[in-house]
Amino acid sequence: MRTRGLTTHGLVTATEAALRAAARVLSDHPRQLTALLAALLLGGGGGAFAVASFGPDPSALPVREVIDTVEPLALAPQAEALDAYTFNLYRSDIVRPTDTVESLLARVGVSDPEAAAFLRQDPVVRSQLLGRYGRTLRVEATDQHALRNLTARWVVDDRGGFQRLVVERNASGRFASRVETAPLAASTRLGSGTIRTSLFAAVDDARIPDEVAIQVADIFSAEIDFHRGLRKGDRFSVVYEALEADGEPLRTGRVLSVEFVNNGKTFQAMWFQEPGSKGAYYTLDGKSLTSSYLASPMEFSRITSSFSMRFHPILKTWQAHLGTDFGAPTGTPVRTVGDGVIEFAGVQNGFGNVVFVRHNAGDVTVYAHLSRIDVRPGQRIDQGQRIGLVGATGWATGPHLHFEFRVNGVNKDPVDVARRSQGMALTAAARPTFDRMAGVMRAQLQAAGTTFARAD
Repeated sequence: MRTRGLTTHGLVTATEAALRAAARVLSDHPRQLTALLAALLLGGGGGAFAVASFGPDPSALPVREVIDTVEPLALAPQAEALDAYTFNLYRSDIVRPTDTVESLLARVGVSDPEAAAFLRQDPVVRSQLLGRYGRTLRVEATDQHALRNLTARWVVDDRGGFQRLVVERNASGRFASRVETAPLAASTRLGSGTIRTSLFAAVDDARIPDEVAIQVADIFSAEIDFHRGLRKGDRFSVVYEALEADGEPLRTGRVLSVEFVNNGKTFQAMWFQEPGSKGAYYTLDGKSLTSSYLASPMEFSRITSSFSMRFHPILKTWQAHLGTDFGAPTGTPVRTVGDGVIEFAGVQNGFGNVVFVRHNAGDVTVYAHLSRIDVRPGQRIDQGQRIGLVGATGWATGPHLHFEFRVNGVNKDPVDVARRSQGMALTAAARPTFDRMAGVMRAQLQAAGTTFARAD
């Protein structure tokens, strides 16, 4: 039976014949074939290399199996490490006058009967912590809310130091207490604000301490009426000191410079102290703002009766009021308006508890109706020093301070006296240093005002 196509033998014979023919062509035309092959490679080799794989077929590669034993970490040590891991909890607060040990520890998140028992019986803690209003408190506790240590800080006086109460658990697990003394560190802070209702509301909005507002009112007391003269939209910029204990602000220091815009008029001041003399406030061009007398014996208080004719609330008659009355709660501090010597401190007729301060041969100031007197006759005092507390002793219908300024025995308006009193003039030797500092203060006040403008 015949089949169509080539047989296997015929296919081999044809292939051999084709190879012999190709060899004869290659032998006869070697150069032409080489050029043709080069042209083919240049023209189509790129695509060929892009799709061709010259490596071995992955499925044909040999496979080697490696078997090894891996020991996992034991679960028990891991669990023990987790159980042994601890972290500390930190909390800060302010001591309140009504605090007990229990209420104080509860507020800072400490639950530790052993610590509570120690704090209740320790005499140092009882005298320096409980009932001490305003002292800053910081505690460190375990993750189980057991007390590790407790630290309270407070300012002792105006000499630039603070005290630190430390209660901590020692290596044996028992608590111990100690009191340390350390210096305060001063840092400079900038602030600014706008008057919308009052000066104190403005500093609260700007997160500036109230003590700064009190100082600003004192600095410009002769130029700005902070009781009746403020306007909505008035603005201020201030540079002041923050006194820190262990990196935490503990009290406010001195105002270093301030700018106040009142009813469109700009007032500027800076603190400067010449070597060997008392410091004072000056305008940035060198005019003294610190007078011999403060305009008020109280820090930014309310005037209830000024130096004028008035209807006497007790005698029920019209008569000259020869002083100024400042309304304030009982216990409000009263300060002397100038340097001087205590001439009298005691009880006198309708004045009740009263203090007389002699400032020089002609000037005497009177502070009446005090609830407490903090000075003694013959004592020398400095401007701004506390002499007593507001009260209602003597002829008084309520707590207030009656203040008089007498010049050669004649009563004068205290505000007028303060405005006319002479300040401290700069010496020629101090002028270059002052001018350099004034340039720095201008830049800082500008920075404070720019910060406010962006934040507002």
